[in-house]
Amino acid sequence: MGTAAAEEAAERRREQRGWYVYDWACSVYSTSVLTVFLGPYLTTVAEAAADADGFVHPLGIPVRAGSFFAYSVSLSVIVAVLVMPLVGAAADRTGRKKPLLAAAAYTGAAATACMFLLDGDRYLLGGALLIVANAAQSVAMMLYNSYLPQIAPPEERDAVSSRGWAFGYAAGALVLVANLVLYLAHDSFGVSETTAVRICLAAAGLWWGAFTLVPLRRLRDRRSSPGERATAPGFRQLAATVRDMRRHPLTLAFLLAYLVYNDGIQTVISQASIYGSKELGLGQSTLIGAVLLVQVLAVAGALLMGRLARTYGTKRTILGSLVAWTVTLAAGYFLPAGAPVWFFVLASGIGLVLGGSQALSRSLFSHLVPPGKEAEYFSAYEVSDRGTSWLGPLLFGLTYQLTGSYRDAIISLVAFFALGFVLLARVPVRQAISDAGNPVPARI
Repeated sequence: MGTAAAEEAAERRREQRGWYVYDWACSVYSTSVLTVFLGPYLTTVAEAAADADGFVHPLGIPVRAGSFFAYSVSLSVIVAVLVMPLVGAAADRTGRKKPLLAAAAYTGAAATACMFLLDGDRYLLGGALLIVANAAQSVAMMLYNSYLPQIAPPEERDAVSSRGWAFGYAAGALVLVANLVLYLAHDSFGVSETTAVRICLAAAGLWWGAFTLVPLRRLRDRRSSPGERATAPGFRQLAATVRDMRRHPLTLAFLLAYLVYNDGIQTVISQASIYGSKELGLGQSTLIGAVLLVQVLAVAGALLMGRLARTYGTKRTILGSLVAWTVTLAAGYFLPAGAPVWFFVLASGIGLVLGGSQALSRSLFSHLVPPGKEAEYFSAYEVSDRGTSWLGPLLFGLTYQLTGSYRDAIISLVAFFALGFVLLARVPVRQAISDAGNPVPARI
């Protein structure tokens, strides 16, 4: 038994290391593309195509150029919402997550690599590629997250989840350094500033595709038993998943709280570069440096908050992070224009809570998923994860469209953190874990 247990532990560690690498692979998209380059660049492209009043007209609909990126992010989530539950149900029904993970990851990587073609006034091409890449990332992350309860026992999940996020932020920081060198020294490399941005966008897709090979080799598919397999494909299965989630109201209550506060987190991530460039008048190099600082501090923050969770409990640590988010975002409203130092101070605050709040939310949710329903439930979880929230970008875009002020748009997001705190505080997580049929950890 000792030898068998040791072999099982070694195999589990091998899978966990492979699992970490997918975060290393795809987080570069979230960082370099969604957070740093694509928002300001696509907005500039849209502005080049705008009429005299500053509007573009996709499908004949008047849209302020400054709102086009936010609306595209929001639309990508609508696509993901339609696709993820179907893919999650198929993954649980067949037990074959890896082929689905590969298909989603390489669809997103290919769309990101094709962003090299985004130039001139091709804002519609940029919006289409963003929608495909973002939706594909959501599907892939849903499948990736659903491995967590299978590769880590309950007592390891906070640590494993935090390490995954730390790997992702480390990769984001590494690639951002290379991006910063190329962007600042583009003349030395014989390329224009625009071409340098397009290279950075495409390189994120190539990185994503290359490192995805590692988890595809390390992770194992686990066949569902005939009794666990769903029998209703397509939208009938989606309806069945929704009905099943209603049988676990406390899990649903946590998911609602997460949906709300993570909408705020992801909207800050995806819109911060636009706020910095268009409202505060900061240059691209300053924005890259600030995001690089976030990446470095997020690695430490994710690991630190993982330790705090072991001492104070996962739920309390997440609640504390939401207080920090609220204070930080409110301070961001008052940042003076043209003052990069204060923008870096704000970035430091975001970095320290960013990774940990997301990592601990993922590990806490993994305790609330009924056994055998991992991919289906994580499909719902993924709706609001990693810069694919729809309500936050929509509110941001609408606020700017109505007021013309990015400050008003950014301060509107405080509501997500305040409401999310209240909703999460009301969830009895121990009872939720027990009701889901899972063992309750000593500290949660």
